[in-house]
Amino acid sequence: MNADCAIRPGETGPILIVEDDVGYRRLLQQELEDIGYSALGAASAEEARTLLAAKTFALVISDLRLPGADGLAVLEATRSLVPVPGFIMLTGFGTIDQAVQALKVGADDFLTKPVDLDHLQLTTKRVLETRQLRAEVAQYRAVLAEQGFHGMYGKSPPMLRLFDLIRRVAQSDSSVLITGESGTGKELVARALHAESARAGGPFVAMNCAGIPEALLESELLGHVAGAFSGARAARRGLFAEADGGTLFLDEIAEMAPSLQSKLLRLLQDGRVRPIGSNEEFPTDVRVLAATHRDPVEEVREGRLREDLFYRIETFRIRVPPLRERGEDIAGMLGYFLEYHVATKSLPVRRFSARAWRSLLRYPFPGNVREMASLVERAVTLASAELIDFDDLPERVRSATESAEVRAGGASDGLITDDDWETLAEREAHYIRQVLDFTGGNKRRAARILGVGRKTLYRKLGE
Repeated sequence: MNADCAIRPGETGPILIVEDDVGYRRLLQQELEDIGYSALGAASAEEARTLLAAKTFALVISDLRLPGADGLAVLEATRSLVPVPGFIMLTGFGTIDQAVQALKVGADDFLTKPVDLDHLQLTTKRVLETRQLRAEVAQYRAVLAEQGFHGMYGKSPPMLRLFDLIRRVAQSDSSVLITGESGTGKELVARALHAESARAGGPFVAMNCAGIPEALLESELLGHVAGAFSGARAARRGLFAEADGGTLFLDEIAEMAPSLQSKLLRLLQDGRVRPIGSNEEFPTDVRVLAATHRDPVEEVREGRLREDLFYRIETFRIRVPPLRERGEDIAGMLGYFLEYHVATKSLPVRRFSARAWRSLLRYPFPGNVREMASLVERAVTLASAELIDFDDLPERVRSATESAEVRAGGASDGLITDDDWETLAEREAHYIRQVLDFTGGNKRRAARILGVGRKTLYRKLGE
């Protein structure tokens, strides 16, 4: 992914303006063309439908009140198109309720007449950017589906080896111990094993053993009959019964109480379950997958994991590599999470500055994929401008970067390497954004402060 890419006017296709007032329609067309968009006009819903059938539009801006069929008919005509264009409804004060109804059936936004031209430009840009970002997220998902494996993305050698091992181990029905640091995606590996196995048509049941009291954990696993203990008013099927014919994933197996580990071992050996309070045992057909973020050998040595259970569940062991070992995957995953969070939150375009991007590529991500996803979401949400700068990153990332700069620069070279200096274009972009923040997004006022024409400002924003 190119971290500094941006959506520019003119790259999203033409805009169709449906307005029966010729002069007003031409005004809207001119305003959008001034900032780089291509705009066509239609005087009626019927004329709009003809144009929509003949040409692909990125956005439709339609007055609600039109001669003959109204703007809602134009909106309906766009719903069957592929791709579906964005839609902005223009409405007078007295028809706002109808505009709100249009939002419910697919319009992206509405503007009240007379339209504030700055607001028109901002709304047009936002709708087009959001639409394009959603399309890009769909492309990223397609790439993940193509290059990934059951929800896991990776083309680095460690991940390709992991995918191959999962395919081979899935053909067995034996237990598997999945190891790896927190946040690496051990449950995704378990789900992939299930999906690749002959049990894929059966249930996949997951439970985290950490922090659950022993009595409750036993009831969760084995189930109980009514009256088995205080509060057991009705019988309950356990997870082994729910997973019958499928797969049971026990995360953080080393956190399970030793006495319950003994019962689990016996159950795995016998293949029969006795619910708490019952005198009967029931056969169960379940493949057990277990996981831990700790070193299982050390857990056995320290007595926290029974040795016999360890050997029983470790017929196969799969290690999930941490993110710091997956160098080739990091840029693509950062790009995916960036586009995903921008699109799903319907935020303005966000992109990383050069220094922020380099900092993230160097950061070791001790919390692995889970940390990366939350870190990017935080940066996207809290950034005050379209550019996610170094200062928008969490303190731990900034500290790690600055420490690395000290080590790289040495006592005489200072804190920042050559690569960390901003270019003149980046410095100019920062200044323009500061002025826009000061003017509250008013581009006319910003252009006056900057001493440039509005067209020049729009061109620089596009760049």
